[in-house]
Amino acid sequence: MTKPDLLMTGPMMQTIQDQLAQRFTVHKLWLAEDKEALLRKLAPSLVAIASGSHVACDPALMGRFPGLKIVSSFGVGYDHIDAAWAGRNGIVVTNTPDVLNEEVADTALGLLLCTVRELPQTDRYLRAGKWLEKPYPLSGTLRDRKVGILGLGRIGKAIARRLEAFNVPVVYHGRSEQKDVPYRYYASLVEMAKDVNVLLIVAPGGASTSKIVNREVLEALGPDGILINVGRGSVVDEAALVQALKAKTIRTAGLDV
Repeated sequence: MTKPDLLMTGPMMQTIQDQLAQRFTVHKLWLAEDKEALLRKLAPSLVAIASGSHVACDPALMGRFPGLKIVSSFGVGYDHIDAAWAGRNGIVVTNTPDVLNEEVADTALGLLLCTVRELPQTDRYLRAGKWLEKPYPLSGTLRDRKVGILGLGRIGKAIARRLEAFNVPVVYHGRSEQKDVPYRYYASLVEMAKDVNVLLIVAPGGASTSKIVNREVLEALGPDGILINVGRGSVVDEAALVQALKAKTIRTAGLDV
């Protein structure tokens, strides 16, 4: 029996590829010598796309396949997929939420510790043998920090629980106030940035959050401020962040995206 055709847009874990190959004839776009020829060949028969954010799944791509039934994103984010267009055209879009919530929260705490305690810098100092000349200067402490979380969803709450163990005060900003959490809510992102010295981003991407962490927010965070981003890169105005770091408008940043 002939297996249905599936387009894989970029490399994935071998176990995932093996499982997909059991049910589909898998076509690996990134390995094709002539990608355009492959897409033309699959136009009448393709039923599924497995995407890992390597290629934009926009109308220009999805519209080439009249039999396309599903686009599956291997990850939490699916902002590289035009889900609205897909929905209007009867194409199901799936992702993998909640799989890495705790791990992302761990990463956020790791980035916070690295920036506050300057762990990467001290590691380089040690490896360079400079400790023989003089000790590395004392760095900061979490005890002096107050964290404002941008996006108190499942991951944001997991981060907040970890911060409670460090006795670090937590506040948050989001689209609306949540009545069932013990943290203070700020309706204004700028006002929250003024009141904290760590801004921790867990917000999703998309038009509603694009570049909302801008020059005004970074200036409000201040010269002792730390920016941590484990959400989406598009949430931050990258040019404004680079300028803020160069001008020491904020102290430092820890970026996972």
